[in-house]
Amino acid sequence: MKVSLSWLKEYVALEWDAERLAEGLTMAGLEVDALYDRFEYLRHIKVAQVKSVAAHPNADKLKICEVSTGSENATVVCGAPNVSAGMMTALALPGTVLPDGRTLTETKIRGVVSHGMLCSEAELELGTDQSGIWELSEELPLGASLAEALHLSDFVLEIDLTPNRPDCLSLIGIAREAAALQGKTLQYPDIKRTDPGQAISDLTSVTIEDPDLCPRYTARLIDGITIGPSPAWLQDRVRSVGMRPINNVVDVTNFVMMELGQPLHAFDFDRLAGHRIIVRRARQGETFISLDNKTRVLDSEMLMICDGEKPVGIGGVMGGLNSEVRASTQRVLLESACFQPVSIRRTAKRLNLNSEASHRFERGVDPQGALAALNRAAQLIAELGQGSLVDGHIDVHPGAQEIPPIRLDVARTNRLLGTSISAEEICRLLQAIEIKAESSENGAFIDSWPPSFRVDIHQPEDLLEEIARLWGYGRIKTSVPRVATGSARPNRTLDVKRAVRSFMNGFGFTEAITYSFISAHAVDQLRLAEDDARRNTVRILNPLTEDQNVMRTSLVPGLVETAVRNIAQQIKDLKIFEIGKTFISRGIDNQPDESVILAALWTGARHESIWNRDTVPCDFYDIKGVLEGLLFGLRLARIQFIRSEGRQAPYLRCGAAADIVIAGQRVGCLGEMHETVLADFNLKQPAFLFEIDLDRLTHLIPESPQAVPLPRYPSTSRDITLIVDDDLEAQAVLLGIREKDHELVEDVSIFDVFKGHPIPAGKKSLSLRVIYRSPRGTLEDETVNTIHRELTHQLLTAFKADLPS
Repeated sequence: MKVSLSWLKEYVALEWDAERLAEGLTMAGLEVDALYDRFEYLRHIKVAQVKSVAAHPNADKLKICEVSTGSENATVVCGAPNVSAGMMTALALPGTVLPDGRTLTETKIRGVVSHGMLCSEAELELGTDQSGIWELSEELPLGASLAEALHLSDFVLEIDLTPNRPDCLSLIGIAREAAALQGKTLQYPDIKRTDPGQAISDLTSVTIEDPDLCPRYTARLIDGITIGPSPAWLQDRVRSVGMRPINNVVDVTNFVMMELGQPLHAFDFDRLAGHRIIVRRARQGETFISLDNKTRVLDSEMLMICDGEKPVGIGGVMGGLNSEVRASTQRVLLESACFQPVSIRRTAKRLNLNSEASHRFERGVDPQGALAALNRAAQLIAELGQGSLVDGHIDVHPGAQEIPPIRLDVARTNRLLGTSISAEEICRLLQAIEIKAESSENGAFIDSWPPSFRVDIHQPEDLLEEIARLWGYGRIKTSVPRVATGSARPNRTLDVKRAVRSFMNGFGFTEAITYSFISAHAVDQLRLAEDDARRNTVRILNPLTEDQNVMRTSLVPGLVETAVRNIAQQIKDLKIFEIGKTFISRGIDNQPDESVILAALWTGARHESIWNRDTVPCDFYDIKGVLEGLLFGLRLARIQFIRSEGRQAPYLRCGAAADIVIAGQRVGCLGEMHETVLADFNLKQPAFLFEIDLDRLTHLIPESPQAVPLPRYPSTSRDITLIVDDDLEAQAVLLGIREKDHELVEDVSIFDVFKGHPIPAGKKSLSLRVIYRSPRGTLEDETVNTIHRELTHQLLTAFKADLPS
């Protein structure tokens, strides 16, 4: 936001100089990024006199001028038709930086060296006349800088406003803050109030079809105007805030927008079909040519300003080429409206079309200020365009809503701020920025009514911020809060997450953090059953993209898409994991179920490529080994891997998937991803993953480690080889042994599985190793052999197995 100091002084009698004002505004929360002399460049432009003019020997339209500043002479090549001997003009010497950024240098023009440039009004941005060089008054002092000779002095403040302060996107808004800081009175511009009249209602009408997106629309009609350049004072005001003068109508709308913060738009009334305005949503796929002469494709979420036949403007963003004010325009319909901020922000982003108007509307404009801005602009347009105002105005709105007061506890205010400000002083501070404030009889409470232009004030804490910045942050003494200390209870969930991250990093996995939003189509790609709870997605009302329109119900899509992106960058060996929440909808009237899930994905090689060994692709047992290492590291026991039937994890390949069961509770799944799912996600290499519900897992982890004494006596082992049916799972055999719970059986594991000759068809050889140990003494071979024979017999019977021949 650019603020001209000379313009600001029209609304507040400033006592501070520019630097002091910049410091004061910054300390009050309006950060001034830059402060500069607007006419600094004119201090290097000299008042000079043309002494003589001669024809250029090599160009018919160029002249060679001898120019004097009184103290020095210069030869300048000039092509202006009005240059003549004796005239006073503006001379830019080599080294001068012009407003358009050019730095002048000595230049040879058609064989003659020019030692400067004679300037026009337009080149110096002090007017629009570019037909010739600027002819200055003969009374100006020769050799003086142009800034000094014309008494031009102004400073510009560039203020970096936070999005919650749209009230300061205007000169009046900044003046209000400056007046409050200096204890001055704010002077509003003189605006004549009008009442709706019969004349305008006979000529035009306004219909709002979607009041949620346009709560207020006001309009006035100006007749018999003449379009032309704005007067010098208006052009100067527009330029002072970084805008380009166009014509008297457009310049007035920009002037009032910068003055009052209300964007306006002017339509050529005679180009409006039916001489009426209809505010409606765009039709899907409808096209529109905006003022920048670009064709825009619209959607049904965008608000359009239309006449009786067609769109004539994108509401709150930009007008249309088909209704712009032209040199031949005689009647102007002036719009001053309020639009829903989210709608404007979405429209501007989707169309990639940002304007000064949309910048203000998407932050929120004063709904009660629309009519004042309309009247201000209409009066100026009628005056500068030599036209006449049609009686009355149109104002379509639901009426002002009564806002309940915000009650402020004075003692609490001082306690939180670390101050001792009286209720009377608090009222004075708030009233200085036009917040109505009334103190209770005993001064304990203050009732406050924020003005309509302060869209950021809703609760007592908002008022506390206003009091602190107006009182002065520098006046608030540093104090240390007194709090009761105590030992914080450990957070089990955080401890488990921390441990999981440590283990997964140790296994060589990299943590991924993906969006909590996924595409609704991703749920279909996981092949979930129609009645699967993970199909109950939470839809996003304003998604960033169509590929992120629902909250995720699984971490799998995010990890798979991350793998696809990495593989596209030739990173084909990936070990990634994520800890994040999933969201299952329970209907629009209830909060979704949230679960903390751990998911890990492994694709590509088992290990990094090394010169002295072959690359081996990862497989099911690799990801299972990582999972077992993680669960053992978390001190979990009674872990089972049970063949999955596919319903819980249909995105895993049947026969290469298992449910993870701990202490009888299913906590997740692991396996190889289904080839159809891989194809749908465009992942072109096998991938293995596991998912664990950390909320369930946390309750199964022992609170503290259980110390187990080191065994005092040695162990001994015996092997068993069984011929079993090919479809018998090894897990079932292991469970069969463990369920016997023999006190001397310490552990059991499988060390070999074999199929083929000489094993009969439909059978396989399963070799197990059983570890025996006694806590009371060294086991004798005879004792171990007896127990082992009994165990072998039980297995042969239970699984209808045979011993190798």
